[in-house]
Amino acid sequence: MNCLNCRVRFVLMVVVAIFRLTGSPAGRAEEPRRPELVKLPFAWHKGMENTPVEFKGRQLLLMNRRDDTKVNTEGYLKTVYCYLIDLQTGEEFGRFAEGFSFVNGIVDGDRLHVFATEGTDFNWFQSIHHFWTDDLATWHQELAIQKAADENLFNPSVCRDDRGFLMAYESNQPVQFCFRFARSKDLSHWEPVPDLIFRGENNEYSACPVIRYFAPYYYVIYLHAAVPGHHGWISFIARSKDLATWQLSPMNPVLEAGPGEGHNNSDVDLFELNGKTYVFYATGDQATWCSLRMAMHPGPMKQFFEGWFPAGATMREIDARMNSSLPAAAASR
Repeated sequence: MNCLNCRVRFVLMVVVAIFRLTGSPAGRAEEPRRPELVKLPFAWHKGMENTPVEFKGRQLLLMNRRDDTKVNTEGYLKTVYCYLIDLQTGEEFGRFAEGFSFVNGIVDGDRLHVFATEGTDFNWFQSIHHFWTDDLATWHQELAIQKAADENLFNPSVCRDDRGFLMAYESNQPVQFCFRFARSKDLSHWEPVPDLIFRGENNEYSACPVIRYFAPYYYVIYLHAAVPGHHGWISFIARSKDLATWQLSPMNPVLEAGPGEGHNNSDVDLFELNGKTYVFYATGDQATWCSLRMAMHPGPMKQFFEGWFPAGATMREIDARMNSSLPAAAASR
């Protein structure tokens, strides 16, 4: 009887030791969990590109409107403008940047900076301009990113990093769509980063990026074209230490259209408020209708981004260098 008890105790000790080492009584590590992201049951009608910000203690949503059913017709530009929404009251106010779209914003001290792309009636969208205000009433404007002769520009996204500010901005060249990068010390003067273009793993559709920096990584959420086994246009996440080599999360996509959302989850932007991360994203069919929705992660933004890249996971890599023709590689850390 005593020997039997000894054997039982020995087996239990081994099981406990294995569990402590692996997190599983069977000796296998548990699969990493996706960061929690709960879609909230409401929407802003006809919303698309956006940026949530907190400006002087006030939570605001930067938005734009345009009637894309009038693309390439006289009068299209008259439907294009930017405006603000008070997230506490729902009030729409502060219409500005007539003829500009693909709005993005960042607060620096007591100044709200907005970046938007100049529209045309017949020649799509052009260069990116910088708008700024100290009071939400008086706006100033200047050129930020000049497009190349043969390209059109679309969504910009700006974040802080340890060198100042970084912009990721969408282009239709050399891939429709891809995104480039630019740097600034003051949000006014911008220098494009040479020889880097994020164009997916295989020169593929990579649109409407939102970029953030939590040292040592840059994180970008961008729109990926439909892939087998998923529903419509989906949002992917990638990270990089140098903007040249990017790792794709093994848990992509971040967002995918669900019931009532058409077949599109795109144009992601996000902010942190009271320790929670709020993710704004567009739904629709990429043609005739759209709406803006929100999802929530119950933790800070840094935690949200880091959670998509579990330690020890194998991740596919993207090389953003223009002269690179290397196939996608597997990386493990």
